[in-house]
Amino acid sequence: MKSTLLSRRDLDFLLFDWLRIDELTRRGRFAEHSRETFSDTLDLCEQLATRYFAPHNKQSDAHEPTFDGTKVTIIGEVKEALAACADAELIGMAMDYDLGGAQLPATVAQAGFAWLFAANVSTAGYPMLTMANANLLARFGSEEQIAAFVKPMLAGRFFGTMCLSETQAGSSLADITTRAEPRADGTFRLFGSKMWISGGEHELSENIVHLVLAKIPGGPAGTKGISLFIVPKYLVERDGALGERNDVVLAGLNHKMGYRGITNTVLNFGEGGHRPGGEPGAVGYLVGSEHRGLSYMFHMMNEARLGVGMGAIALGYTGYLKSLDYARSRPQGRPVTAKDPAAPQIPIVEHADVKRMLLAQKSYVEGALALALYCARLVDISHTAESDQELEHATALLDILTPIAKSWPSQWCLAANDLAIQVHGGYGYTREYDVEQHYRDNRLNPIHEGTHGIQSLDLLGRKVVQHNGASLSALHRAMTDTITAARQAGGESAHLAAQLDAVVQRLVAVTGSMFAAGDLDAALANSAIYLEAFGHVAIAWMWLEQLRAAAGRAGDFFEGKRQAARYFFRYELPKTGPQLDLLESLDRTTLQMRPEWF
Repeated sequence: MKSTLLSRRDLDFLLFDWLRIDELTRRGRFAEHSRETFSDTLDLCEQLATRYFAPHNKQSDAHEPTFDGTKVTIIGEVKEALAACADAELIGMAMDYDLGGAQLPATVAQAGFAWLFAANVSTAGYPMLTMANANLLARFGSEEQIAAFVKPMLAGRFFGTMCLSETQAGSSLADITTRAEPRADGTFRLFGSKMWISGGEHELSENIVHLVLAKIPGGPAGTKGISLFIVPKYLVERDGALGERNDVVLAGLNHKMGYRGITNTVLNFGEGGHRPGGEPGAVGYLVGSEHRGLSYMFHMMNEARLGVGMGAIALGYTGYLKSLDYARSRPQGRPVTAKDPAAPQIPIVEHADVKRMLLAQKSYVEGALALALYCARLVDISHTAESDQELEHATALLDILTPIAKSWPSQWCLAANDLAIQVHGGYGYTREYDVEQHYRDNRLNPIHEGTHGIQSLDLLGRKVVQHNGASLSALHRAMTDTITAARQAGGESAHLAAQLDAVVQRLVAVTGSMFAAGDLDAALANSAIYLEAFGHVAIAWMWLEQLRAAAGRAGDFFEGKRQAARYFFRYELPKTGPQLDLLESLDRTTLQMRPEWF
């Protein structure tokens, strides 16, 4: 029986037929691996997702964590699933051997983790954040910090978080007020409060490693004065044993519409709930250098953004497969041209409008999955670059695609979830079916790790103009390479390549004209529309890439790929025309709107 979590056939096509990730084993970092180890990892992830994560997805949604003022209570199946994940050594699967990791490509790790996201995105959130936390510390932490915190995280003994937002600051990190006061022994004492901290308190692991942004008194104003600190729930002794309880106290749980199985917390630091050594403040350890905390944290944030994008894809994908399964098994109505009311009903998958909704979902989720895996492969290339030019190219592409890979799936795979509900009809919005929960879970992702607005400003205001447009130029070259190859192949690929080429050229031209006018406010006012149009171009590119990989191959799977590509080019890509027209006009409607007019 085919899984309704993800399509293994699609993953194998994208990983091996298109991206040819088995070629990564020619690089020293992955030399001890093979296609067999990659496939075995995917098998293992699917098995764990099916056996340990999926069965309690609805239960953890219905019975979210509770806090009695002293302790957080979480259903036992969550801990069982996380223990299985740790026992399988999945938390460190892309980490270095010498840290206790399996040193698998990030592409394989992302594909494997997609199974866990599809099965239970809340429970999968704990190891996802832990992996990103461990990666940051492995890069910027000291040897002592790596030994004390990273290795226990990879073993599943400690879990990790990221603590950025504050109630009065939100996404404006320049306005955080949490302070870190230095002590003579080289440690710091932290005072302040953090909001929206996923996984911030629980009894699922021996310890919780908080990565906290704070300001050292006397430092520069704004973001230039932010430093990064490790603030563990329990202090760790030199021999690795757990010590005193640190002064990190849960103030309360946030109650969300989705992702209800993972604790989402307000944490207070240094409010006197616990005083290590009898001194006020939560003990923190500086990561790297003072006042460079935000640049370090971006390493974790960017990884988390790609993780959020993959989570959105997985939720959209499983919703698509479940609505497809329902449409195939649900008889209702007859063909519109049928005149005999006594004729047998047909499965709704045969109705044109249901096909439209299923095709839309397929084009969104399979296109987005291709983009996410493409970005993961860029991570692998950047880690193993064989020349400065290769490193520069991979880094430039990853920089400009990260906001797309986070935000486009968060918008359009959510749209897929909406369509999955519609395919189910009245059953779709009942709690007895999974698709309503998938929609609620996915609705958080347009906000997680930076809203659409923040991602769009990052894309248009920074990524496309940085280094004199080097990232945009790199992406333009990559797209042009695909277009040229598709044109040379002839046939339908050449036709779609010409269509994509026209839109790509228009996007580049409009981007230049928006800044040429010298009106930065107007250029950035509709950045969210720019992000959406840019994302549609990127996904069309991904579909042209898949079409090329499927060329000449027969069978239902490949015919489905070709039809989904046609759908995206005919129904979705043309939407960018009016959007680019609006962007080129530098319309000021939103800028001119006054608050009192609302």
